[in-house]
Amino acid sequence: MEAEHGSFFTNPETWVTFAFLFVVVFGGYKVVKGISAALDKRAGKISSELDEAQRLREEAQELLAKYQAKQREALKDADEIRAHAKAEADRMLVNAKAELEASLKRREQQAMDRIGNLEAQAVAEVRAHVAEIATRATLAMVTEKVAGAKADELVDNAISEIKGRLN
Repeated sequence: MEAEHGSFFTNPETWVTFAFLFVVVFGGYKVVKGISAALDKRAGKISSELDEAQRLREEAQELLAKYQAKQREALKDADEIRAHAKAEADRMLVNAKAELEASLKRREQQAMDRIGNLEAQAVAEVRAHVAEIATRATLAMVTEKVAGAKADELVDNAISEIKGRLN
């Protein structure tokens, strides 16, 4: 075969094979390099997206922790407010009961004082009325039975004696 086409370097098939290998080797290198660059670019993009996702996840976890802490604090504040309100309500109830008892005692004392005053006034009125009736009865009896200066003296004595006994 060599005789037909000449030497190895003069053979066109040899140069076609070299050209093909050259194109495949160097062209393939460029293609591989291009594919590799595209894959590296894609890997870089995916890596940055993963980093961003990780950063967002960490931020979300921080926010969640903050809101959970705020929620616990709000619940604690609510419990404190509720306890304070209950204590204040209990204190107000105790004060209201004490004021009510004091008011009832004052009113009871006022009523008792008023009753006592009315009793004393009624007794005084009854005594005055009894004294007046007794004085008239005595006067009527004495004038009927005794006459003159002796009658006046007896009436005066009886009046002073009745007034002394009634008071």
